Amino acid sequence: MVATRGAAGRGPVRNGVRQPSLAQLRAFTAVAEHLHFRDAAAEIGMSQPALSGAVAALEEALGVQLLERTTRKVLLSPAGSRLAARARTVLEAVGDLMEEADAVRAPFTGVLRFGVIPTVAPYLLPTVLRLVHDRYPELDLQVHEEQTASLLDGLARGRLDLLMLAVPLGAPGVTELPLFDEDFVLVTPRDHKLGGRAGIPRSALRELDLLLLDEGHCMRDQALDICREAGREEGGGATTSAAGLSTLVQLVAGGLGVTLLPRTALKVEAGRSWQLATGWFADPAPSRRIALAMRTGAARQEEFESFAGALREALRSLPVRIAEPAPGAGPASGAEPGPGA
Repeated sequence: MVATRGAAGRGPVRNGVRQPSLAQLRAFTAVAEHLHFRDAAAEIGMSQPALSGAVAALEEALGVQLLERTTRKVLLSPAGSRLAARARTVLEAVGDLMEEADAVRAPFTGVLRFGVIPTVAPYLLPTVLRLVHDRYPELDLQVHEEQTASLLDGLARGRLDLLMLAVPLGAPGVTELPLFDEDFVLVTPRDHKLGGRAGIPRSALRELDLLLLDEGHCMRDQALDICREAGREEGGGATTSAAGLSTLVQLVAGGLGVTLLPRTALKVEAGRSWQLATGWFADPAPSRRIALAMRTGAARQEEFESFAGALREALRSLPVRIAEPAPGAGPASGAEPGPGA
C-alpha cells in the first residue's frame, strides 16, 4: 500500500484514493449533531468557513453527499445519516487509543495481566491485592492462576505481562525479579512419629510415604528434587497425588501419608484440621525461591522493578526470607535459587 500526503486539510492519499482526516470527521460529526454550521463550529473551535471546507473535503474523499444544505437549515442526507454513526465510532476509537497511550506513559495505570501459580496464589494474593488497592489504585490488575508452563507461554505470547512463580526458570528471554525464599515443612498425621518434631534430617524423606501434587505443578518437581538430594530412590514416590495443596493436606489428615508444604501455605492449609501436625527440618531446610518474571527488555521494566521492591516490603511480615536483588542483576541467569529450590 502506497501512501502520499494530500493537499492541506484533505487527508493522505493511499493507492490513489484520498483518505478522510480526523479533522474532517470531527467537523462532520459536529454538524450531524447540531445540524447548524455556526453551532458546530463553536463546539469544536473551528471557523465556519474552515468547517464547511472540511465537510466538503470529506464528501469529496468519500464520494458521497453527506449534507443537504439550504439557505435556512442543514439536513443529513441518507448517506450522511448512515455514515455519521460510523464517524463517531472512529473518533471514539481514536480517543480510546490516546487514553491508552496516556496510561502507558503513566506508571501503575491501565491493565496489568498478572499470572500466578496455584501453590502461591491463595497465600500471597491477599498481600498483592492489598498493595495494589492501597498504593496503585489506578492499576487494573487482572489475575490468571495457571501452572508454570502455561504462564511462561502466556508471557512469551504477550497474553500476560508479569508472573509470580517459583524460580529458577531457565527460560530464554525472561528476567526474574527475586522476592523471597521460604522453607518447606513436613506435614504429617497428628500421631505420626515426626509430627511436631524439630531438627528433622532430610534423610528422613527416604522412607516416608510422600504425597505429591499432580504432574505439571512445579512444586511436585521441587519435592522430587529434595527427595533425590536426600538419597531417596528414583520411583519411590507415592501413587496417590492431588490437584492442589488443600486436597493434599486432607489426604495427609486421612492417614494416607505425609507431604511437604511451603511455609506461606502452612497457616491456611494445616489450620484446616486438628488431625495434622507439622515437622521442622534441620538447617538448612529445603526451600524454594519465589520471584516475579517479565519479558527481558519489557517496555514496563522500570515499573515492574518498582513493583517488586514494594512487594518485598509488603511481604516482610510473612514467614519468608526477603531476597534483596543484587545491584545490576540481569536476566534469569542472574537470580540464584535458594537452598533446595
